[in-house]
Amino acid sequence: MTRRRFAFLAMAAAPAAAAGDGETSVRGRLGAQDGRPVLRTAGGVVFLEGDKDTLGVLRDERLANADFEAVGQRSGKDRFVIQPIFKRAMYVHKDGKRLMVTYWCAVCAIRSYTPGVCWCCQEETALDLRESV
Repeated sequence: MTRRRFAFLAMAAAPAAAAGDGETSVRGRLGAQDGRPVLRTAGGVVFLEGDKDTLGVLRDERLANADFEAVGQRSGKDRFVIQPIFKRAMYVHKDGKRLMVTYWCAVCAIRSYTPGVCWCCQEETALDLRESV
């Protein structure tokens, strides 16, 4: 039983990004350069790409300069393509925690994964960083 417990703990400790086919993650300070979203890492600037909703998150001013992590695939030396928005592949690191980027409408109690107005009441959604479940 001890072996199984050890094996389980070893798997749980492995980064989630290492599990997928060719997936990896990149982490740094979120910003913009030449109008394009970037991460500033110890290794230099990495330009971020993704679908329309993912780009909405990357351009959210409330996340500017955040300690940001994205899961996806490298596309060249200085480019990184983030997984589609439905994969929930964007995180902020804060106070030693890895928090998933979400948005919340307090009026309607509706969660979304890209910034903008609530589809129900049309009020602006609030940035709501959540621990992954």
